[in-house]
Amino acid sequence: MAQYFQFNERQTNFKQETIAGMTTFLALAYILVVNPAVLGEAGMDKGAVFTATALTILFGTLMIGLYANYPIGIAPSMGLNAFFTYGVVQSLGVEWQVALTGVFIAAILFMILSLLKIREKIINAIPQDLKHAVAGGIGFFIAFIGLKNAGLVTSSQSTFVQLGNLTTPTTLLAIFAFIITIIMLVMGWRGAIFYGIILATITGVLLGVIDKPNQIIGKVPSLEPTFLVALQPENLAQALSPQVLPVIFTFLFVAFFDTAGTLIAIASQAGLIRNNEVPNAGRALLSDSTASTVGALLGTSTTASMIESSAGIGAGGRTGFTSVVMSAFFALAIFFEPVLSIVPTSVTAPALIIVGAMMATEVKQIDWDRLDVAIPAFITIIMMPLTFSVATGIALGFILYPITFLSAKRGKDIHPMMYVLFVLFIIYFWVSP
Repeated sequence: MAQYFQFNERQTNFKQETIAGMTTFLALAYILVVNPAVLGEAGMDKGAVFTATALTILFGTLMIGLYANYPIGIAPSMGLNAFFTYGVVQSLGVEWQVALTGVFIAAILFMILSLLKIREKIINAIPQDLKHAVAGGIGFFIAFIGLKNAGLVTSSQSTFVQLGNLTTPTTLLAIFAFIITIIMLVMGWRGAIFYGIILATITGVLLGVIDKPNQIIGKVPSLEPTFLVALQPENLAQALSPQVLPVIFTFLFVAFFDTAGTLIAIASQAGLIRNNEVPNAGRALLSDSTASTVGALLGTSTTASMIESSAGIGAGGRTGFTSVVMSAFFALAIFFEPVLSIVPTSVTAPALIIVGAMMATEVKQIDWDRLDVAIPAFITIIMMPLTFSVATGIALGFILYPITFLSAKRGKDIHPMMYVLFVLFIIYFWVSP
């Protein structure tokens, strides 16, 4: 096992990988609660979505671990499930069955692009400075998510964001988890992020901030309401209508670059990038696209490689065995939903803040002395948290990059693929709903 997962080459071990897998599982477990709630507002059966979500995460994460040897969790994208419900079903009036078929069609296109290695070529064509910008930007983005989930940052009509109420019990619990975790990290404790989540959860239960579970093992909900709905002929016909085609393009585009951004960030954080290339990128991308296909058939929205996986990297995860451990916990989670659901996002939020800080160090690798590099890199970084979208930050930065290089008379230094992306990103902003 150590040889297959390259423990020695990646300077890790069984214990370290196991703790990393448990850490990422806890950081991602909220999806089992949130995804059914979001898709339920589209009219989908919440119980079926819960089971579909768990099985999709199990399949995708296991595949990327065994096939690509990456410590990444694959799950329904929290941005795309919101787009599915609020942007497609509620705003455009598309039935959820048709929207799910759109997800399936986009996933098939993912697989084709992955098998042809087009996605891998695109990722390897991205300049090194932009790779660091993407990784650093995702760090700021997930830190912002963590601050929001902890209640430390809240919305404001006058200033957009403001400091939250620090006397709220859940926010105090998040602050406790954050402080105890950074103390253990600074002291050099392996698995500090995982231990911080466990200690904060136990403390929350003892203080009455977190409710005790009503039962330990719950009944697994049936998949019948959503299973293979995406393949029904009437839904396939409607999904190819002019109204839904732009939706399919949006699913395809956002998931493509969300996953690309996450893959670059995770590989960089784990120290896996060599000669500006992401190893096994093709296998990782194929795992993601296959998971999207399976998820659509089971009954959930588009999947993506999750940025929360960086929590496991921060805990020491370096190989696909982290993903194998993660998958095992998600398999158990199908039966232990009552216990799993008590861990609030305020407890896992500090992990995102801390890992975000670790990932933000990537920006020091950017050549800030050159304006033609610094400006696109900065826009890539800053627009991820401000637009709450990894894909949007990438798109804006990648549009600017050819412009600044051409202005500096360095157009020949750009890979031809970057010019193709320049055009595609502009088209995306023009036609996206």
